[in-house]
Amino acid sequence: MRLTYPHMGEAYIAIKSLFDDIGVESTIPSFTTDTTLRLGAALSPETICLPFKIMLGNYINSIKAGADTVLITGSCGPCRYGYYGPIQQQILREAGYRDIDIIVLDPPREGYRDFYAAVKKLSHRGRTHPLQAVLTAYRVSCAVDALNDLLYHIRPRAVNKAEVRAILHRFKEQVTQACGSAEILKMVEETGNALKQVEINNEIKPLKIGIIGEIYTIIEPFTNLNIEERLGEMGMEVHRSMTVRSWIQNTLIKPMTGRKSYVLEKKLSKPYLPAMIGGHAQQCIGHAVQYAQMGYDGLIQIYPMTCMPEIVSRSILPQVEKDYGIPILYLIVDEQTGMAGYVTRIEAFVDCVARRKKEMLHE
Repeated sequence: MRLTYPHMGEAYIAIKSLFDDIGVESTIPSFTTDTTLRLGAALSPETICLPFKIMLGNYINSIKAGADTVLITGSCGPCRYGYYGPIQQQILREAGYRDIDIIVLDPPREGYRDFYAAVKKLSHRGRTHPLQAVLTAYRVSCAVDALNDLLYHIRPRAVNKAEVRAILHRFKEQVTQACGSAEILKMVEETGNALKQVEINNEIKPLKIGIIGEIYTIIEPFTNLNIEERLGEMGMEVHRSMTVRSWIQNTLIKPMTGRKSYVLEKKLSKPYLPAMIGGHAQQCIGHAVQYAQMGYDGLIQIYPMTCMPEIVSRSILPQVEKDYGIPILYLIVDEQTGMAGYVTRIEAFVDCVARRKKEMLHE
């Protein structure tokens, strides 16, 4: 068995750590490109959401590289993600990939036993206990989050932004060749140290922009056209509301220990959306309120076309915008999203936020 999995931002780093530690051979999917999307879109229903199409393209690339088993996480509630596994397996079989298995790893509901048993079935010859490997993978995701927080601070203030890009490019190349969590954690630390050596201008006071919306499209840079890097190089300090670490913490760690997930986000969203409607709609609203309370200058919601939970969030966010006086840009992405129009909207929004900030300071 040789496992693969879909790309979702930095998730591959923690997943590789887990598989390496439990002794499972895996294939990291090649980084998503237009070719990946075309592969998946050619086999997918036209109106299915963008993550479905990209994931399917990821699988095909990995299968061509030798993978024979796909591992994805499950879901519940009124969101199509819960149907991804069986539908994608049927599509792959009809496309001629008949020997490919898709394993759906459902998140734990109460306690850790079922989830632990599922992970243990994948473990063969690893020297690390499966549960310990899961916790170590969480440590890796925490380290990557800390690295991103450092990056968010340095990028808009860097004197030479090309130096930042070079450091991150080198990290992406090297981490795919690393073996095991210890080596991966060392690389994350070394990359952080390299970023700390970048010359920055502390006189710069960047505007702060919060990224909210559907988890896949805000985490996977291909789907949002590298919006974090774009905004950072335009002098904005960004923060992403959903991360791999927060997903692991709230979907795996907390349920396994009997704690409630996304408590603050649900509390803040309650006046606007008191019920769970699927996906991360409540979290999107809650994060918007939280960023507004923290004094952020603007928000950008990103979600795939036809995503029901985020369409509901989109209809509510204008009220949050009105209540807290914070401007929000709404970006819908699919395979037809054009670079020029997308970038133009972002630039116009940044100009609007900067002008608004300037006017507020002179009042």
